Amino acid sequence: MFTGLSAFPHSPLRNDVFDEESYASLVMRLVTAGVDSITALGSTGSYMYLDRAERRRVAETAVRHAGEIPVLVGIGALRTSFVRHLADDAQQAGASAVLLAPVTYQALGDDEIFGLFEDVTSGLSVPLVVYDNPGTTHVSFSDELYARITALPNVASLKIPGVPAEPREARARVDSIRAHVPSGVSIGVSGDASAATGLNAGCDVWYSVIGGTLPETALRLTRASRAGDHVAATAESTRLEPLWALFRDFGSYRVTAAIAEYLGLVAADSLPRPVRGLEGDARRRVARVVEELELRA
Repeated sequence: MFTGLSAFPHSPLRNDVFDEESYASLVMRLVTAGVDSITALGSTGSYMYLDRAERRRVAETAVRHAGEIPVLVGIGALRTSFVRHLADDAQQAGASAVLLAPVTYQALGDDEIFGLFEDVTSGLSVPLVVYDNPGTTHVSFSDELYARITALPNVASLKIPGVPAEPREARARVDSIRAHVPSGVSIGVSGDASAATGLNAGCDVWYSVIGGTLPETALRLTRASRAGDHVAATAESTRLEPLWALFRDFGSYRVTAAIAEYLGLVAADSLPRPVRGLEGDARRRVARVVEELELRA
């Protein structure tokens, strides 16, 4: 469950209502492709824009259509009591694991972040993934904080930010983290442009934005690296550079939504307001990249 490709699908809306039919199709598309796990309600899944009832429906839909593929469910929220309720909902829906980012309004210190994970893991019956996403949550983890949190029961994996671009520096970064955490805790890279570098440097799993929309594209890169063909994995990432450039310019959240809308996988205007999808030249640029790179699966 914590190796290979974990695909993060969107939670699409239609007229500001969760589009269960389109979401089920996205999940079944991931099943057909053969991803290693599905992560519902990550940042790509708009979790912070959905209320508890909507999040419960997303989790239940993901589990119902995922078949034998493990489903991880995001449970991040501003208050610990909210997180624990969401964890209960995810477990009742049949989630194989949960994903927790310490989202904030007031800044949190390390002891407060640790306390959140301590409180939540004490009531879990499934594994937990620590979600380190400083660009969105404005919370940064030190290696020492990784060590404290991964010593808690049920903590099974770290979702780390992108690694350095230089392969030796990437390996050193992954080795440093691994030296601080128990041997059974997997390390997963995020930041899709650094996926090949991270996997080649020893990360166990790619927590992938693009994998939720274009699973076969993400699987080619993942399987090459996991098979030890680091040259092929790097070459595939280089081929996808126009896509990574879109991510840098507009953010992966909006770009992958635009791709899903362009391919007819979800309805137009599928993001939760006040977030607006790409328009005009940006949207046309996405379409060009999809066609030029043949990004359809």
